[in-house]
Amino acid sequence: MHQSKLFTKTRKEAPKDEVSKNAQLLIRAGFINKEMAGVYSFLPLGLKVLNNINNIIREEMNAIGGQELFLTALQDKKVWEKTNRWSDEVVDNWFKTKLKNDTELGLGFTHEEPLTNLMKDHIKSFRDLPMYPYQIQTKFRNEARAKSGIMRGREFLMKDLYSFSKDENEHNEFYEKAKQAYKNIFSRLGLGDKTFLTFASGGTFSKYSHEFQTLSEAGEDIIYICDKCSVAVNDEIIGEQNSCPECGNIELRKEKSIEVGNIFSLGTKFSDAFELNYNDEKGEEKRVIMGSYGIGPGRAMGTVVEVLSDEKGIVWPESIAPFKVHLLSLGKNEDAQKIYNQLTENGIEVLFDDRDKKAGEKFADFDLIGIPYRVVISEKSLQAGGVEFKKRNSEDSEIISVEDLVSKIKF
Repeated sequence: MHQSKLFTKTRKEAPKDEVSKNAQLLIRAGFINKEMAGVYSFLPLGLKVLNNINNIIREEMNAIGGQELFLTALQDKKVWEKTNRWSDEVVDNWFKTKLKNDTELGLGFTHEEPLTNLMKDHIKSFRDLPMYPYQIQTKFRNEARAKSGIMRGREFLMKDLYSFSKDENEHNEFYEKAKQAYKNIFSRLGLGDKTFLTFASGGTFSKYSHEFQTLSEAGEDIIYICDKCSVAVNDEIIGEQNSCPECGNIELRKEKSIEVGNIFSLGTKFSDAFELNYNDEKGEEKRVIMGSYGIGPGRAMGTVVEVLSDEKGIVWPESIAPFKVHLLSLGKNEDAQKIYNQLTENGIEVLFDDRDKKAGEKFADFDLIGIPYRVVISEKSLQAGGVEFKKRNSEDSEIISVEDLVSKIKF
């Protein structure tokens, strides 16, 4: 893409009321726009990153048997009354509205109830199980505080997968697969070495649930890490679990962190409420065992910015960057367009800075936007034998020939 055609522009300052680093950098770099507190629009660069994150999540969910669907945001009051979660005294962050005939509706903050209700039409026999539907869908939560940028929004995307199993053993097998899939996701997002499987307060019939916590000073959580096992314990249960649940180690390291994912065993809480049953091999009626598994793609995106950025701007991992190469043309030369064409013909996504701007401004925008590789073509570089090549997270650059450029980037 030619940067001169990109309608978004970089800016030197973020809105004065924006306190989070992730939103400050993403706004300045032209990835998002702040509509109001806790509500952000994703602009072309930001949407490319968000879609890359979503695709990684999809690949890992599909690999463990997930089937993607898309449920409605508008929610029927009657469905939620079955579990008593319509009441504002039970759930205090509903956004509610009314139809013109005064029928009360809600904007979904999660989807256990409607999906369990839906599954009554699709689960009858043991042959219908297990089942693992998931979605990447907009959620709405009336947060009392929304000061963490895209990491805590009032309108946001969530990947929520729900497992429906015949019994506890089948559920536990999938639960372990989900753990590994989540580890794969955060590794692919560039957060693997900073993200810990964390023991938290229990689900419906288990002693613990599990969170995935990424170390960051911007985090709202406190965790205690066992360096022997590379797992952690959430501060909320440290009183009852003051040692590592895996090895018993009592020398736990205290850190601030961001919750980037969670998985829960739900037991029969929702299948009881909706009478979601199946007939087993003997024809006996049994309750379906459920679990839920959540990741916020936007929250993950904000976490990457919080954790991996530097004093100059964003540093995107290659796996989710909006483009792989930022091509900077200094001065007027025809070779830049030829190199752009060569890279794109080889399947390499390129942001081509063809703007009539000073070199310093182009370099500053490269650092702020955070694309993994910078390729500079100028009279100076051509005289030296080619183009100047530099990684975003490296101080060093090198001159390489145009012929070697494609192989350098692809491999």
